[in-house]
Amino acid sequence: MRSELIVDVKPTDISTALLEDGRLVSLQKESRDASYAVGNLYLAKVKKLMPGLNAAFVNVGYEKDAFLHYLDLGSQFSSYSKFIKMARDNHGKKSVSISKMKLLPDIDKHGSVTDVLTAGQELIVQIAKEPISTKGPRLTTEITFTGRFLVLIPFNNKISVSQKIKNADERQRLRRLIESIKPKNFGVIIRTSAENKRAAELNSELKVLVKSWEDAIDKMQYSTPPSLVYEEESRAVSLIRDIFSPDFESIHVNDAEIFDQIHHYVSLIAPDRSEIVKLYSDDTPIFDKFNVTKQIKSSFGKTVSFKSGAYIIIESTEALHVIDVNSGNRSKNSTDQESNALDVNLLAADEIARQLRLRDMGGIIVIDYIDMAKAEHRQKLYEHMREVMQKDRARHNILPLSKFGLMQITRQRVRPALDIVTAETCPSCGGKGEIQPSLLFTDKLKDKIDYLVNSLGVSNFIMYVHPYVDAYIKKGLFSEYYRWRRAFGRKFKILPDQNLAYLEYKVYDKDKNEIDLKEEKDTNSSSSKKERRSREQKDKEKD
Repeated sequence: MRSELIVDVKPTDISTALLEDGRLVSLQKESRDASYAVGNLYLAKVKKLMPGLNAAFVNVGYEKDAFLHYLDLGSQFSSYSKFIKMARDNHGKKSVSISKMKLLPDIDKHGSVTDVLTAGQELIVQIAKEPISTKGPRLTTEITFTGRFLVLIPFNNKISVSQKIKNADERQRLRRLIESIKPKNFGVIIRTSAENKRAAELNSELKVLVKSWEDAIDKMQYSTPPSLVYEEESRAVSLIRDIFSPDFESIHVNDAEIFDQIHHYVSLIAPDRSEIVKLYSDDTPIFDKFNVTKQIKSSFGKTVSFKSGAYIIIESTEALHVIDVNSGNRSKNSTDQESNALDVNLLAADEIARQLRLRDMGGIIVIDYIDMAKAEHRQKLYEHMREVMQKDRARHNILPLSKFGLMQITRQRVRPALDIVTAETCPSCGGKGEIQPSLLFTDKLKDKIDYLVNSLGVSNFIMYVHPYVDAYIKKGLFSEYYRWRRAFGRKFKILPDQNLAYLEYKVYDKDKNEIDLKEEKDTNSSSSKKERRSREQKDKEKD
């Protein structure tokens, strides 16, 4: 299977699209200035205890107080709490190391939050879940530092090996190796990607993770709550870290700075594969070039079609997602309705598994498949759903079809579900239903180019338009585009952008900064009115 990763960097956000054999299977979009990313550490203060929920609300600086449950404190909370108090009391007088302290007994699993926390207590907390809907972030004090091969856990001496490493000798080798190099009072989880890795690589990453913990503690000693004391790697690197595979054929990035970050990261974890990271410098939008935009338009929305005319309908609420499977206008030579229902359901299972990953849907998912009478067919569908969901990295649980023909799935929810609106509001009428004649749109574009070149003095720019408009103005040997370039100079370009609506356009200067023509539009219209009135007045005077 050919895998490619496409990274689209914009001033406000970063989007990553994972393609398998050219088919979009995963899409992540994250704001570049977003706070409270999963993995960040904050020095925070307990604001309020909630004994009824056995939890506490903690101030991390977010508009909604974050939620910390007793079970998220971790078994070694007593040792953790003692260490934080020691570090805060020192105020940077001397470094504090957990390797030199004696760990205290575990806290009671069935204890109460009031036994271990007090209002106003200072804690180092880690974001476990980003804010979702009206809820604040979900926190944990069982801190982890995640690398490519290892996960470091302070206040823990346990070494765990990924269950996906099946070779017993390799599991034993990794366990002995980490045991010999890890510091005291640090636990380590050995990830699947550590299989067959050399000791030098694992030791190097372990030192980096320990250094991250030490830097966070040093910063914490001088900070006032609430404040950020450790931030995950750059947005781009953190987005691709868990999905990266040395089997990737290529990683295309359209920003030089992010390209350097990703290239550096890949060079560290897979030096022999660093050449797969490529800088995309074409003026055509990167998602258009690799056919991602079209797949996004067809894959998001309420109705999603798949093979042979069948389709699924996806409805989302605060509590759960509901998916309805329909055969549509699908036709089959066989007159066996049961066999036809099974075929549609199996195809729907493939698309649903893709949609769950693509939209990052979490919580409870209820699927209403087409009814099947035979028990063996229902079992086959259940087994097939489990098989196609194996690629999903999020924790999930699938139940067999109920007596009502419904399949229930629970899927880990770490961040809000990705909701992309594919319906387009007309940029000319704003949804009113009446627009200027589309035939005159080319005149409008010509006026804008004239204004940019002759009034603003901007000659080197790119104007993006809908692909249909682009095709229209470039048709023929002596096209409109050809005549405009002869009239206004050949430095500017007009290119298609699949993200734009039919009569929408955008203009960017040579540094890829958008030129906002709305104000100019208003100015032009008012000035043109004045000129017209002036001409009319002069004509009257002549008469």
